[in-house]
Amino acid sequence: MEIQILGPLEARENGRCIAPSAAKPRQILALLALHAGKVVPVPTLFEELWGENPPRSARTTLQTYVMQLRRLIASALDGSPRDAKDLLHTRFGGYRLDLPSECVDACAFERIAEAGVRAFDAGDMQAATRLLRTSLEMWQGQALVDVSIGLVLSMDVTRLEEARLVALELRIEADLRLGRHQALLSELAMLTARHPMNENLCAKYMVALYRSGRQWRALEAYARLRDTLVEELGVDPSVRMRRLQQLILSSDATLDPRDNGFAEELRYAPGASHAATLQVDSSPA
Repeated sequence: MEIQILGPLEARENGRCIAPSAAKPRQILALLALHAGKVVPVPTLFEELWGENPPRSARTTLQTYVMQLRRLIASALDGSPRDAKDLLHTRFGGYRLDLPSECVDACAFERIAEAGVRAFDAGDMQAATRLLRTSLEMWQGQALVDVSIGLVLSMDVTRLEEARLVALELRIEADLRLGRHQALLSELAMLTARHPMNENLCAKYMVALYRSGRQWRALEAYARLRDTLVEELGVDPSVRMRRLQQLILSSDATLDPRDNGFAEELRYAPGASHAATLQVDSSPA
């Protein structure tokens, strides 16, 4: 079985779609897939489906939904020695989808992204950008975009979206270290528009612009960030962002990609936005 979470929900067995059309069975399948190989307790499923007020018939209704999922699985297993219950188990007060994690795109994304982080930490920027780019290409849109999201799935989706942003920021950082600042400009322009209060992305955009000979546009990017933060939160950019602005204004040599001086001053913090730690790399290309 193969299940896609990173975008619309899709589930296939033997090439046949087994994703249910009804809302609550889709929630169950998504939750079980995100925790493939692990038992999801019945109370957790109740919380996802009905929040804090499950109906009196919740257990019976849940069993009905699981039966519907098993029927869909069984229809795709026609002629196979496996049984639907071999894939969707009842275990220890809950249910378990018995799948290797590599069969779920979200699990594969996290595994490859973690490998990219390790490569980055080891100083292998070529491997880091390749692995992180591969992990990000698995996304087909917002996670579970066509699934009704309850309390439990909302936490999983938030975690995945944060992991996606971390992987994206780190991949951009690796590309900057490889001297690809000009190639990053259009992507960073789009990203800073989409995340107007993310200081990490804005800092990377400013450095990419500066290194591409567009000092005035780098200062414009800072001004947009400052105006957005003041208007939305009533705060100014962080001290480190103000420091970056001053370095750009003075054409400081530490912003040169051949200089290491600025790298230690602005450290990278995955997923950071306003008032978080930054890194703008100045290591050699």
